[in-house]
Amino acid sequence: MTTFVMIHGAWHGGWSFEPLRARIEGAGHALVAPDLPGMGTAAPTLAQWGDFAAALCRAARPGKVILCGHSRGGIVVSQAAETTPEAIDASVYICAMLIPPGMSRADWKARQVPNPAFDAIIRPGPGYSTIDTAHAIPVFAQLSPPDAAADAMTRLAGEPNGPRGTPLMLTPERYGSVPRHYIECLHDRTIPIADQRAMQAMQPCASVRSLEADHSPFLSAPDALADALLQIAETVAQ
Repeated sequence: MTTFVMIHGAWHGGWSFEPLRARIEGAGHALVAPDLPGMGTAAPTLAQWGDFAAALCRAARPGKVILCGHSRGGIVVSQAAETTPEAIDASVYICAMLIPPGMSRADWKARQVPNPAFDAIIRPGPGYSTIDTAHAIPVFAQLSPPDAAADAMTRLAGEPNGPRGTPLMLTPERYGSVPRHYIECLHDRTIPIADQRAMQAMQPCASVRSLEADHSPFLSAPDALADALLQIAETVAQ
């Protein structure tokens, strides 16, 4: 049995991955999908989030553990892999930030293809940002079922600023020892495919799988996303 530890993206929560649960558990595996602590406040640090994810991975041993991150969740996955590589059999980046060592999410933003539609829905706050949910579906979930996308928008929370501004201090001996896999979403309007592939080029992955999905593949392509994760689990089990 493999445990999939799922780290949600910015403004989201563990609820994002519930559409995958029946498929993953039906295949005989476990899915752990918590809310990151401190969402909606300015308190969390990237190190704290990395420690939180690492603790979940250690708790899931001795079975196989695959740590997955969606979107901003990628930087948390990378931090956890640096912290506790021995507890993670593989990491999966789901249209996620695969940031090179020494850079922060904010640094990478300056290198991305300009994305004014995404920038327009972000509302700065006191140490965290929120989303203009009235205009977010075309950016986050344009291919997703309308009812599911609308429900997701009601669940969005404040995103702390601190983690996105923290450079990732990653080493080949620790972070680099965990096999990386990437699941790219071809119709993503939040992290466009050109940016996803630029990150992959800078940090090659053991495998890359492509989905006909928007930035919310757990809504727009849940079966395909679950299948991709299960395929990775098969390689880890070998």
